[in-house]
Amino acid sequence: MKNVTDSFVSLGHWPSAGSFGFNTDILATNPINLSVVIGVLIFFGKGLSDLLDNRKKRILNTIRNSEELRGGAIEQLEKARARLRKVEMEADQFRVNGYSEIEREKLNLINSTYKTLEQLENYKNETIQFEQQRAVNQVRQRVFQQALQGALGTLNSCLNNELHLRTISANLSMLGAMKEITD
Repeated sequence: MKNVTDSFVSLGHWPSAGSFGFNTDILATNPINLSVVIGVLIFFGKGLSDLLDNRKKRILNTIRNSEELRGGAIEQLEKARARLRKVEMEADQFRVNGYSEIEREKLNLINSTYKTLEQLENYKNETIQFEQQRAVNQVRQRVFQQALQGALGTLNSCLNNELHLRTISANLSMLGAMKEITD
C-alpha cells in the first residue's frame, strides 16, 4: 500500500525534463495510462459518435428513400398492370369484333354472290325466252309465208282473173284490219 500512496504523493514531484524513460512500476503508471486512454477515447469518441450518428442518419434516409421509391414502384406496377388488363380487354374486344366483322363480311359476300347468281340466272332465262320467242316468230313467219304461197299457188291455179282480184282485195282488207288491231 505504501507504493500506491507513494505514487500519488510522488505525482507532485516530477523529475526534471531531462530524464525521459519508461516507468516500469505497474501500479504507478496504470492509472495514468488509463486516464490517457479514457481521455483519448472520450475526445475521439465524440467525433466517432458524431460520425456514427451521421452514418446512421444517412442509412435511415437511404432506407426512407428506398421505401418511398419502393412505394412509387409498387404504385407504378399496379398502374401498369391495370393498363395491361385494360389493353388485354381491348385486344380481346377487337379480336371478337374482328371475328364478328369477318363473319358479317363473309355473309355479305355470300349473299351478294347469291344475288348476282340469281340475277345472272334471270338474265339467262330472259335471254332464252327472248331467243325462243324470236325463233317461234321466225318459224311462224316462214309457216305463214309458205302457207300463203301455197294458198296463192292453189288460188292462182283454181281461180280466174276476176275471182282472183276479188280474193286479193278481200285478203288485203283483212290484212289491213289485222294491222290496225296490232298497232
